[in-house]
Parts: sequence; C-alpha cells; structure tokens
Amino acid sequence: MNEKRFTIRKNLLLLIVANLLFILVISSCRKESPAPVQPEVTWQYIETYDLQKLNHVLNTELEEFMVGSTMQASDFKGQFAVPAFPVKLYRVTYPTVVPELGISTVASGLVAIPDNGMDSMPVISYQHGTVMLKDACPSNPNALLETRLVIAQFASCGYVVIAADFIGLGVSDQPHADFVRLTTERACIDMLSAADKVLKEQKIRRGHLFLHGWSQGGWATMTFLRKLEEMKTGVTAASTACAVADYFALMDRWINNPQPGDSPILPAIVSNCLFACEYYNQLNGLAASAIRPEFLQASKDLYGWKMDYITFLNNTTTNVRELLRPDFMSTGNSGNTPFWKIIDQAQAYRWRCRTPLRMYYGETDAIIPVYFSTLPAEYQNQLGCSTMAISAGPVADHSAAYIYSLIHAKAWFDELQNK
Repeated sequence: MNEKRFTIRKNLLLLIVANLLFILVISSCRKESPAPVQPEVTWQYIETYDLQKLNHVLNTELEEFMVGSTMQASDFKGQFAVPAFPVKLYRVTYPTVVPELGISTVASGLVAIPDNGMDSMPVISYQHGTVMLKDACPSNPNALLETRLVIAQFASCGYVVIAADFIGLGVSDQPHADFVRLTTERACIDMLSAADKVLKEQKIRRGHLFLHGWSQGGWATMTFLRKLEEMKTGVTAASTACAVADYFALMDRWINNPQPGDSPILPAIVSNCLFACEYYNQLNGLAASAIRPEFLQASKDLYGWKMDYITFLNNTTTNVRELLRPDFMSTGNSGNTPFWKIIDQAQAYRWRCRTPLRMYYGETDAIIPVYFSTLPAEYQNQLGCSTMAISAGPVADHSAAYIYSLIHAKAWFDELQNK
C-alpha cells in the first residue's frame, strides 16, 4: 500500500517537472515584446529670415500688427534694434506629459538661431499669447506675427529664441490646454530641454537664460518661472507684457463688473478656458453647466477648431455675462466649486520671486485692467522681491504694451549681460 502511494507521488512529481520544463521551453522560444519606444526630440529646418525679411517685419508687418490699436507703428519708430544677423528657424517636436491626466504626448515648438558663427549665445524663452487657430503658433512662425516680431527684435541681434506651442497647438493631438497650469509648465520645461539638444547638435552653448511672454503667455511665463526657481534652474531675468497672473480674479471682474470698453474677445477666452478645464481636470459637464444653451454649440466648435473666431463672434455675444448661465456666475461669489478652486490654483504670482522681473502693461488695455496688471508686482514687493510693474503709457492698449515690452525688455536684457 505504501509502495503504491509512493509510486503515485513519484508520477505526480515527474508530471509537474515535465510541465515546468515545457513552459520554460515555450518561453524561451517566444519572442520578447519590445519595450514601448519613447518619442525622441527631432527638429526640421524651416527657413532662414534674411536681413531684408527681418527689416520687413519691423516695418511693414509692425504696421499690420498695430491696426486697430490705440497707438501706431510710427509711435515706436527708431526704437527697435537694427537686425544684425540672419536667423535660421527650426521646428522642434519633443516628448512631454500631461500631468493632470498622467499621459504622455508629443508637442512642438520653435528654435530660432542667429546665423552669426558664435559658439555661445543667450537664450530667450518666449511664451505666446492667446490664439484662435491651431496652426497659428510659434512652430509655424509665418502664421503668427507676434512670433516674427520676437525673432526680429531678439534673434536678429544674437539671442537664440525658443518658443513652445502650448499643448493643443502645432503637432499636438490633445485639446487646447488654455490656462491649464501643470501641462503648460511641463511643455515649457520640456521645450527648454529639447532646445538644449538642438543647440548641442549645432555646437552652441546656452548662455544667459531669459523669459518673456505676452497676455496668456505672460501668465505662462510667470508659472514657468516659478517652476524653474523650484528646480533651481538659473534665470538671469524675466519680463511679461499684459500678464494674466490671476485668472480667477480677472474672470470675476469680467462677470461682475463689465465695462463699456471691455474687449469683444473675452467670451471666447472664457469659453475656451471652460472646455479646457473640463477636459484636463475631468469635470464632465462643466461647459454645459456654465454656458447658456444657445451659445454652447458655437463655444464647443470654437474650442475644437471647427469654427473661427469671427464666426463665433457673429453667433454669440461680446459680453461675458450674456455668455454664461446666472447660476454658474453666482458660484464665483464664494469660489468654492471645483472649477473656481482649480482656476485659483492656476494663479501665477503668489510666491516669493527671486529672479529680476519686469511686468509691462498698458493703461488702456481692454483685456487686462490696470489693477490686475500691477497686482503681482505690488504683492511680490510686499515680500521683498524686486518685481517691477512698468506702464507702456496712458494710451497703450494690449497690442501697444506688447510692442513696448519687446523694445524695453531687450534693452534691459542687454544691460544685464554686460554687467
């Protein structure tokens, strides 16, 4: 009886060993699945802006930029730097992530390199303003005049200009990340890293690092700067033009205290922000709960690049209060709902800034009232910072303040390099 049990156990043991050997053999024959390939930084030559083109930007195209402004191009005549070098333009694609969703993605941007034969150059990271077309972004400079002006003012005088397309623009397959803080910060950080690789390939060392941004890009510059300081990445100086540093407070002003001179673009800015916040923070139904039903489809189409801004304007309203539902607007009084809390967390000035920072603004800006333009500097000065709010003049609007900032920020950056 014992011998029989022993024989059964022995046979079972042999069967187990045989099965294990079979599994090992099959496993050794099976091809190992390759690890997911991470996208690399790539770049493509676009074209070279020669001196004739650069001068054209600072003259004829500047006049185009100032159409509809409270000031004229002639008000800035002779104040721009004279272009000294042609500029080679490169479209860069690079891997980045969307922290709010925990996903990887690919973004694009611009690297503009002065053709001056130098092996070390200062770099300015430019953060662009709000755009209403997916391809109107820095990596497509011929479609975005503000980018060409930065190239003509800085790159033609020896600065490498880098500029990220905010997520949702350029090659990005994600929705537009309007005022989405973590995603915007990460895109700018990864663009800086990608630009370093391009410069290394060109055998160019990065010298002083400067930051500049206009409007939404002013907000991006501020939150990017805060992140760089947290990372202990040295920034020689930073400047902004018409920065939206506190979107929560600004949107509250647009809702509760509209003024006759408010820009007609405000409803488009607000609706895009709502859709972006809904997607990136997974607040399902946010836009529908905030936007009046008769304007919801047009707002959705604008955000999804299916409708241009002029068509949106013709089919909606120029007043933020008319765009939004009354019950949604009332939630801004206390700011305790998820949307308002997220927008409040997107503020870009409530920290002790260690970097020299100048914030230019216009006193007749129809988008950013003077109070909101000077608030960040006043707040930071209470903490002992050296932040300065600088007026572009009593008649300077949103566009004029941008031009003023290009002229004066460059002079300041030049001075800092020569110290």
